[in-house]
Amino acid sequence: MAKVIMVQGTMSNAGKSLLVAGLCRVFAQDGYRVAPFKSQNMALNSFITKEGLEMGRAQVMQAEAAGIEPSVDMNPILLKPTNDHGSQVIVAGKVLGNMEARDYFSYKKNLVPDIVAAFGRLEEKADIIVIEGAGSPAEINLKENDIVNMGLAHLVDAPVLLVGDIDRGGVFAQLLGTMMLLTEKEKKRVKGLVINKFRGDVTILEPGITMLEEKAEVPVVGVVPYMSVTLDDEDSLAESLLPKDMDLINIGVVRLPRLSNFTDFSALDQIASVSVHYVRDPYEIEKMDMVILPGTKNTMGDLAWMRESGMESAVKKFAQYGPVFGICGGYQMLGQRIADPEGIENVIKADGSEGLRGLELLPMETVLKPEKVRTQTSGSMEITEGALAGFSSHRIHGYEIHMGETMAVDAIKPLCHLDQKNDVVCQERDGGQRDNVYGTYVHGIFDDKDVAYDLCRLLAEKKGLTLQAEADTDYQSFKESQYDLLAEGIRKSMDMDAVYAMLQDAAI
Repeated sequence: MAKVIMVQGTMSNAGKSLLVAGLCRVFAQDGYRVAPFKSQNMALNSFITKEGLEMGRAQVMQAEAAGIEPSVDMNPILLKPTNDHGSQVIVAGKVLGNMEARDYFSYKKNLVPDIVAAFGRLEEKADIIVIEGAGSPAEINLKENDIVNMGLAHLVDAPVLLVGDIDRGGVFAQLLGTMMLLTEKEKKRVKGLVINKFRGDVTILEPGITMLEEKAEVPVVGVVPYMSVTLDDEDSLAESLLPKDMDLINIGVVRLPRLSNFTDFSALDQIASVSVHYVRDPYEIEKMDMVILPGTKNTMGDLAWMRESGMESAVKKFAQYGPVFGICGGYQMLGQRIADPEGIENVIKADGSEGLRGLELLPMETVLKPEKVRTQTSGSMEITEGALAGFSSHRIHGYEIHMGETMAVDAIKPLCHLDQKNDVVCQERDGGQRDNVYGTYVHGIFDDKDVAYDLCRLLAEKKGLTLQAEADTDYQSFKESQYDLLAEGIRKSMDMDAVYAMLQDAAI
């Protein structure tokens, strides 16, 4: 049976995901078969496995750190918010349905068998399972029937590392306050405290650590520094979404209210002299060299926001002279119309019709359907029109995850020619291009070797500039180096002997 350790945090964005990834990497480097696990994840960034199942990006990142293939068993429940009070509920990689928050709170205990089954399958394959909690275990209004923090720890008999974020301040109050709100049974599960994102001289912390250990009656097993590693992030608080200075090449991603899968642009952001800006102000659009409409969990709602905020006008004006690229929901927005005859997104106009006018930049229409398309895909991208003409014959590998079918209403060239699979019925073509406007359903289209660099090089040439040559534009190799840096930081800053001792039964 696999040994288990769990990482819980004092709040969202305390660094749980990266700490789990770092531990996965350390255990893998030490020769163990290791797997990440998060019973319930709430995120708009998701991934499609080779089996065509949907899971959270954080567990994909952690699986990469562990050196294994992502599996939906690592994230059996995924919640994708559709609005401020409801989410699409995905169980074992497939859509269960949309639920209001209160309804899901009452229903979630019915999903315990799915969690236990997924965890059991992982146990058969792994020596060590590193579990990630969600938010905080001290959310007293959510503790009833908990399935992701202490409730899960009790279910699988896991020791807990509690992580606090010192970068935001108040870390001692975070850790001690969380401990005070736990029951005696829950407190006994916490075997170590971790102070995360520290900057400065660690000796200055020593008096505080001593007092914290005395009051919490739990040892501090690590003061992890603020590490400059670049890895995929699924959280809306991700630093990649924060404002940046202008650079040689500037790519503007419209920051939609229900922005999803912003990891699609991570490879672009790693190129020297290139900055990816997440833009909410229409007046910023004209400063960009390229504008991207990203994926969204609520295409029609975000399209309405584009119209109301003035972003639609700004993007359409930009398309007259610069490249506009849409992915997934952003691709759907570029068409003439999005129809919703079955009320998938529940957008009904005043005249009783369902649907919205699109940006009318590509001659196509989308009909939303209840069945979600979930598949990995590969092929070639060939751009022959507009500002990006000549960006051709690039191999792409990615995945599709969308609810809807898009059809041309006038002659339009495809953006991608997809590979056919003997055992899977799939389309031969994807996306479209006309003038300066391009669209595709393929997530991860910029991740493959040279694609991101060549795109940015072309944008630079259009400005009469030369982009610095990249020694290695393989984004996957870059990520591997970042996992190694993360593991090195964990080894230096945490008492790994103490961590190994916490693993159930200790003697692995």
